[in-house]
Amino acid sequence: MLAWKEKVADRLARLLADSPPTSSTAVQPQAIPFPAEHFTPPSKGSLSSYVMSLLPTSNSGHEDTSRFAGSMRPLPPESLPKRWRENNFSWKDRPLDLSEGSDSESERDERNGSSNNNHILESHRSKDNHNGNAETSTSDHLGSIYYLTEKSRFVSPILFGFFQSSLPGTLKGCHWVLLYSTWKHGISLRTLLRRSEHLQGPCLLIVGDMQGAVFGGLLNGPLRPTEKRKYQGTNQTFVFTTIYGEPRLFRPTGANRYYYLCLKDTLAFGGGGKFALRLDEDLIHGTSGSCETFGNSCLAHGPDFEMKNVELWGFSHSRGGST
Repeated sequence: MLAWKEKVADRLARLLADSPPTSSTAVQPQAIPFPAEHFTPPSKGSLSSYVMSLLPTSNSGHEDTSRFAGSMRPLPPESLPKRWRENNFSWKDRPLDLSEGSDSESERDERNGSSNNNHILESHRSKDNHNGNAETSTSDHLGSIYYLTEKSRFVSPILFGFFQSSLPGTLKGCHWVLLYSTWKHGISLRTLLRRSEHLQGPCLLIVGDMQGAVFGGLLNGPLRPTEKRKYQGTNQTFVFTTIYGEPRLFRPTGANRYYYLCLKDTLAFGGGGKFALRLDEDLIHGTSGSCETFGNSCLAHGPDFEMKNVELWGFSHSRGGST
């Protein structure tokens, strides 16, 4: 019995010795037996790395990305899901591209920069093409106005093109010579007639009213006033107007041969009813109405109008002379 009690006391002593210490006692690490044949002492240079490998990492539950740190790059927009590319989607951490076959960041920047440069270049080319077209159109207009030896108050590139398609074929490609203009030579029908006395061939009369309409007609030079009311001209005579927005031409209808009338105090187109266009001696007032000769309506804004300017143009195959 005594021997049994001694054994029990000895076991209790061992259990008490193996029990955990109290809170006031520091925890002593307990050695874990490890077979000697399986233990290989680490070298001195790799001791710290070996110890770190035995310690648990704080990245528990996540992959070790230390070996990918050098290749982590933001995913390109085209590889992201559609909803991630929407403007209303936001994220805290942008996904990283861990693909080893993806381009480097510098290569992507170069590609994006090249794309942006190409876009800018195309924009400039588009603008250049647009400007080129505008310049070509302007050059065409300037080329047409080149045929005018002096500046006109009425002849625009559009109106010039209209005349080029309306004038007789013998006058196309000729230079326009300004024979008379009220702003340059004064207000006088006699001066207009005198400045056309050396003209051999057709001439174009252009008149403008105070409301902005431009009208007139084709005459035969030289303009020689007659003592009696004797009509002159040929079936090439016409009248025109811009009162309808675009230039409109009225040629002889064949109803009569009252092409134009030239007197010392009057210059008029048409007959058989009213004059299509009539200018007074002072070149300030005029009238316009419908007539049988050209089948036209009123050429000005009203049957009685006040003239803003009057021009008479001759035509020459050489710049500086008249036919």
